Formats: sequence, structure tokens, C-alpha cells
Amino acid sequence: MIFGIAPNSFYMMATVTSLLVIASTIRFFLQIRTPEKNYTELSQRIRSWWVMIAIIFTALLSGHTLSMIFFAFLSFLALKEFLSIVPMRQTDRRVIFWAYLSIPLQYYWVAIGWYGMFIIFIPVYVFLFLPMRMVLTGDTKGFIRSAGIVHWATMLTVFSISHIAYLLVLPEKNSQAGIIGPVLFLLFMTQFNDVCQYIWGKMLGKHKIIPKVSPNKTWEGFIGGLITITLCSGFIAPILTPLNFYQGIIAGVLIGISGFIGDVVISSVKRDLQIKDSGHLIPGHGGILDRLDSLTYTAPLFFHYLYYISY
Repeated sequence: MIFGIAPNSFYMMATVTSLLVIASTIRFFLQIRTPEKNYTELSQRIRSWWVMIAIIFTALLSGHTLSMIFFAFLSFLALKEFLSIVPMRQTDRRVIFWAYLSIPLQYYWVAIGWYGMFIIFIPVYVFLFLPMRMVLTGDTKGFIRSAGIVHWATMLTVFSISHIAYLLVLPEKNSQAGIIGPVLFLLFMTQFNDVCQYIWGKMLGKHKIIPKVSPNKTWEGFIGGLITITLCSGFIAPILTPLNFYQGIIAGVLIGISGFIGDVVISSVKRDLQIKDSGHLIPGHGGILDRLDSLTYTAPLFFHYLYYISY
């Protein structure tokens, strides 16, 4: 243990911190070298990353209870943001209360390690309950649309994200990484995937994938990012998770593809609503959903892959 942290997880956290130091240093010298250019957005993005990383690391190192509270609060912010950007009926306010109530319940199942209830509570019980509560309002106009929005929002922001928290209650299988190792792996590889696809797209991007949804997404960026993240995952997975090199390769493919899908799904939502960002909570990044978009897909898929392979 290093400062009470499993060594591999400590080194991973140190690596992420070092990358932020490098990014901050590059921005500093860019500002000196070309002062006529505006680096405000870049500065905001880097500062926001410092804050986000500090909060995440603190939450992960603060123990089981505080970690659960942190991810539950993250789901609350994401659900609140989603419901604030989509048009809802006035009568849906009474139903939305029950969607919010699903958050502490879902994370309670996670905290006590009740896998059976965790995996069916929102997809089954909340799914059946919310339309019933809507019926009691007596408002049938727009019923199907509202029922779909509220439940999909709950699935996306609560059910999907709660899979990250459940990684923390799985039995420890890699003593060098500790309990937080798989979470660090998932978070890092998901965000690194976004960065890799962006960089490859900027360098080589010519052929657009779905221009009507995300004009900047290209086949070159997607494939380049996928190859990069797959190879990196093969080497990093044995360090932070119970997976071996070849299993890590598969995890990389899974994260690379599903991260892209999560990104463009949320982009489709924003296109439909004709907005650029889902919110303004994170300077330089937009809203919570703008940062969690890929994780809404990578978290549940990686969790179930890891659970099937190792547990």
C-alpha cells in the first residue's frame, strides 16, 4: 500500500495527475508563444478537469459510504439536467418525484450488494410504476411521450451510472489494484477513448460517419481511437482489473465502440432539442451529460463483461 492506496491504483492516479500537469504546462507555453490567440476555452477545460479529477479521487478514497453518495449525487445531477432540457407536461412533475426517489433506492441496493434487486429495480419495477402514477394524474395527452422520456432518462442517468458504483462492492480480485482499480480503469479508458477519437479525427479525419448527428465524427477518428484504446486496454487491464491481456483487449473494443455510441446518442438528443450543450455546470465542457454521455453506455457494458468473466 502507498499512502493507504493499492500500488497499481496509486500509480494510475499519479499518471492521470501527471497528464494534467503536462496539459497545464503546454497551455501555459502556448499562451506565452502565441498571446494573440484566445485560449480561454482550453484553460477552462483544463481547470475543470483538475476539479473533476480531484473530486473523483477524493470520493473514491473516502470509503464505501461516501463513494455511494457521490455517484448517487452524480445520477441526481444528470437526471435533473436531462429533465430540465426536455419539454415535459405540467402534470409530469408529480411523476418526476418518483423518478428522483429511485436514486437513493437504487444506490441502496448497490451499497448492500443486492445484485438481484440492483439489476431489475429500474428496468422492471420503476418501469411498471411510473406509467401507473401517470395514469393517476388523469392527463392522457402526450402520455406515451412522457412515459418514454421519464423512464429512459432514469435508465440512462441512474441505472447506467449506478454500474460504476457497483464495481466498488465487487469482491477484490486484484490485490495490487484494490477495490477502486476497475473504476479507475473504466473512467480512464472511457475518457481516453473520447480523446483518442478526437485526436485521430483531427489528424486524419475525412470520411464522416453520421454527419447529421455529429459532423465532427469521422471513420478515421473512430477506427484510430478504437485501435489505440484496444491496445492500451490490453496492457492496462491486468494492472487495474482481474482481466488478463486478451480479456483486456476485448474490454477495450467494448469501451471503444460503446463509448462512441453513448456520445452520438446524447448528441442526437441535443440535435433534437437544438442545443449545443446539455448544460453549463462544467466550464469548458458543458453540462454533466456532456461528460457522462459515453459512460452511460460503457459503464453497464463493461460491468457485465467484467462480472461475467471474473465473478
